[in-house]
Amino acid sequence: MDLRSIRHPEFLKNLTIRQCNELAKDIRSFLIENVSKTGGHLSSNLGVVELTIALHKVFDSPNDKIIFDVGHQSYVHKILTGRAERFSTLRQYDGLSGFNKRSESVHDVWEAGHSSTSLSAALGMAVARDLSKENHHVVALIGDGAIINGMAFEALNHIGELKKNVIIIFNDNNMSISKNVGAMSNVFARLRASKPYNSLKQDVKDVLKTNAVGNTVLRGMTAVRDTLKSHIVDSSVFGELGIEYLGPIDGHSMKELIRALETAKQHQGPIVIHAITKKGKGYPHSESDNDGLWHGVNQFDPDSGTFNNTLPANHASWSSIYSDTLVRFAKSNPKITAITPAMIQGSKLEKFFALFEDRSFDTGIAEEHAVTFAAGLAIAGYRPFLSIYSTFLQRGYDQVNHDICRMDLPVVIGIDRAGLVGEDGDTHHGVFDIGILRPLPNLIMACAKDADEAQDLLFTAFEQNHPFAIRYPRGSAPYREKTEPEYIPIGCWEILNHFDGNRVAVISYGPDVLRILQKVQVNQMAVTVINARFIKPLDLKVIKMLADQNMSVFVYQPDMDAGGLASAILELCSKNKWSIDLTSIGINDEYIPHGASGILRKKYGIDINSLFERICEVTGK
Repeated sequence: MDLRSIRHPEFLKNLTIRQCNELAKDIRSFLIENVSKTGGHLSSNLGVVELTIALHKVFDSPNDKIIFDVGHQSYVHKILTGRAERFSTLRQYDGLSGFNKRSESVHDVWEAGHSSTSLSAALGMAVARDLSKENHHVVALIGDGAIINGMAFEALNHIGELKKNVIIIFNDNNMSISKNVGAMSNVFARLRASKPYNSLKQDVKDVLKTNAVGNTVLRGMTAVRDTLKSHIVDSSVFGELGIEYLGPIDGHSMKELIRALETAKQHQGPIVIHAITKKGKGYPHSESDNDGLWHGVNQFDPDSGTFNNTLPANHASWSSIYSDTLVRFAKSNPKITAITPAMIQGSKLEKFFALFEDRSFDTGIAEEHAVTFAAGLAIAGYRPFLSIYSTFLQRGYDQVNHDICRMDLPVVIGIDRAGLVGEDGDTHHGVFDIGILRPLPNLIMACAKDADEAQDLLFTAFEQNHPFAIRYPRGSAPYREKTEPEYIPIGCWEILNHFDGNRVAVISYGPDVLRILQKVQVNQMAVTVINARFIKPLDLKVIKMLADQNMSVFVYQPDMDAGGLASAILELCSKNKWSIDLTSIGINDEYIPHGASGILRKKYGIDINSLFERICEVTGK
C-alpha cells in the first residue's frame, strides 16, 4: 500500500483483518527505511504498529480522543492520519515533530515529551466531555515504564474515584527505554502470566451470551468471577482502584485487539486493556535490544544495523567524560553512589553499574523519587551522584528545593543534555535549569569548558559539602584522563586572554567559551574572554573589575535569557550599586522548536557569529 496516499484513518473501517496485517508489514518497512535516514524513536514505534492500527479502526479520530503518553511512539499514528509524505522531514527544522504536535494535525489532541501525563489529561478531557454533554470516547495509551511514575498513579486514583468513561491501553513490553526495574514490574509479570484465565473467561462469555438463560447465568457469575480473578490474576493495581481490567491480550494480534477495544467501547466506567507487545517488533536488531540502544537512534544502515554516528578521534561524549571520571573516584571512595531515573545507557553509566552493583540505583521513570532518594543517601553520610537530563530535572524541582537545598545536603547533580538538544525539540531543550535552580540557597552550579575542567569540577564537587550541580551538553569533546584532578575554588572564574587596553569582554560558560576564544584569536580581536565556570556563586572580583574599568560586557548564554547568567550579574551590580554596560545574548521569552542545533542557534540569534555581529554593532568596529 502507498502509505503516502493516506489522508484520514477512516479507510481502516473497510479493511479486513488480513489487510490490516498486510498494512502493519508495510508500515514497519516504511518506519525502518525512513528512521534510518532521519533518526528518531524506532523500537517504541515498531512495537505499537498493530495497536495503533486497531485504535484507529475501532475509534473515530479526531472526534474520539486518542492520547499517546510521551508521544514518542506516535509515528504510526502520524502515518495513519495523513503525514507519511512528510516523513523525510521528521525531527528536522520546519518538519514533522518526533512527538505529537497539535499544530500538525487535528488528530494530535495532546502534546507531551515527558512521560506519565496521558492519564491526567484523559480524565480532564473525559470530565469536560461529560460537563458539555458530549458523546465521544477518550483513550489513553501508556506504557509499563511510564505507568509507575507517581503522576500516573495519582491519575489512576482519581479515575477510579470519578468513574468516568476512560479507556486506558496499558502497553506492556517490559521496557521503558531499557529494561524496567522495580517491584511494579514484578506485579505486571504476574499479570502477563494470567493469559490462560482471561482466554477462558472470554470463551465462557461467548458461549453464555448466545441465549437468555446463559445471560442470567453470566450475571450470576460476577461474584465467582471476581473471586477467581483475585486468586489467579493479581489485578489489585487496577481492580482495587475501581478500574475494570481486561487482559492480558496479544498486542500484535489484530483480532484480539479489535475485540478488546470494541468491548471497551461498550463498557460504562473506566477500563484498562492490558496489551502485551514486543518493543522493536519486526526488526531483529531492535527486538533483541535490552539496553535501549535502539530506543532513540541516529542514522543507521537498515541492513547491517550499523549506526552512522562516530565520534572524532580522541573524543568522548560529555556523558562518558563525567561517568568515566565518576568510576575513577568511586574506586577510591566507597561512599560514592550513582542514581539515574531510567537513563543508564543515555547517561553512559553502564560501567559504573557493572563495577559497583550495590552502589548503583535505577529508579525507573520517577524523577521526584530519585532526587529525594539521593537526599536520603546524603543525609546518611553517602555521596550520591544523581545523573539526570536537564529536561527531566524540571520534574523534580520541588525535591531539589525542599529535600536537598533546604537541608544543605551534599548531593552532586549531573545535569546532562543542558542547553539546546536539537531534534527532540521544545519538550527536551535543557534551557531552563539555570533560571529555576539559581534562586535556590546553598546550591552551587557549574559548567566546564572542556574535559579537563569537567574532571576538576567533579573532583571539586565531591571535596565540598553543599548541593553541587554540574551542567553538561549533548555532544562530545576531546578527552584524556587527568591523573590528578585539581580543586577549583568555588565561584572562581577564569580570564583566558586579558590584554591591557581591551574595552570589550565576553563572558560565557561551557564549550562555547573555547569557540569564542578561538574566534577572537584567529581574528586578532581586542576582546577579553572570561570563562564563567561557576554560574552560582558569581566571581565578585571579576565583575567589579569589569564595572570599574567601564568595559562593554557581552554575556553569551545559549539558554533562557530570563533568570540566566546575565540576570545574575545585573542583580549583583544593582545590589552593590555598580554601573555596568552589559549586553545579553540569550533565548528570548519563547519555546524553541525542533531542528539541528546549529540551525536553531542561527535562526534565534544565539550563534557565535550573531554574538560578534552584536559586538561590532555596539563598539562600531
